[in-house]
Amino acid sequence: MTIIDHHMLFADSLSLVLEDEGYVVSEVEPWQPDACLAGILAKSLRSAARLVLLDESLGRLGDSTRLIAPLAASGAAVVVLVESDGRDRWGRVLEQGARGVLHKACTLDEVVATAERVRDGVPLMSPAERAALVASARAEREERRAIRARLGRLTRRESEILGALMTGATVGEIARASFVSQATVRTQVKAILAKLETSSQLAAVGAAHRVGWQPPAPVAGDGHARFG
Repeated sequence: MTIIDHHMLFADSLSLVLEDEGYVVSEVEPWQPDACLAGILAKSLRSAARLVLLDESLGRLGDSTRLIAPLAASGAAVVVLVESDGRDRWGRVLEQGARGVLHKACTLDEVVATAERVRDGVPLMSPAERAALVASARAEREERRAIRARLGRLTRRESEILGALMTGATVGEIARASFVSQATVRTQVKAILAKLETSSQLAAVGAAHRVGWQPPAPVAGDGHARFG
C-alpha cells in the first residue's frame, strides 16, 4: 500500500494504523523540497502497490488528480482522500479512474475497512452509487460550460459592471464612478441578469465566481472608472 499525502502527520498516523493491521505501507512524501508530480508518480509506480491512498491536493504541488489515470493503469486501486462533500468532485475523480473516495473526516476504521475490501477484491461502491456520482460530475461540467457561454454574451461594458458587482460595488457607486445615472446602470444590470439567466445580482455574481470568470482588463483612456 502507498500513501501520498502532503500532511506529514496525517500520513504518518495513517501508516502506523495500517501497519498495525498487518499491511506493508510505503509513503511518498510530497512535502519534500525537491518533490514534483513526475517524481511522485515514478516512486509510486515503483512501489507496485495494490492500493494507493491519494490526497486530492498536494499542497504546493497542486491538484493530484492527474496521477489517478497512470496509477490506475498500473493496476493499483486508487482511493482519493478528499476534504469536499461535493458529489461532482467525487464523480470527477471516479471518472479519472479512482476506485473509491474517502472523506478525510472519516474514521480510521473506515480506512482499514477500505483496505480490506481492496485486499479481498470487493467493490468499494455499488455500480448505482458510482454512476450517480459520475452523473453529478457531468452535470456540473455541463452547467459550468453553459455559464461560461452565457458570460460570453456580455458586452464589454456589461462585463465591467459585473466585475464591479463582484467587488461589492453598488449600483449607485458604479453610476457615480462612470458619470452616468443610476437608471442607466440598472438597465445594464437587467441586461446582465437576462443574459446570464439569473434573477438577482447575487446570483449573477455567484455564477461568475463559480466558473472563475474575470472581467476584462482595463483599456487605457476608455473613459470608465475602475473598481476593486
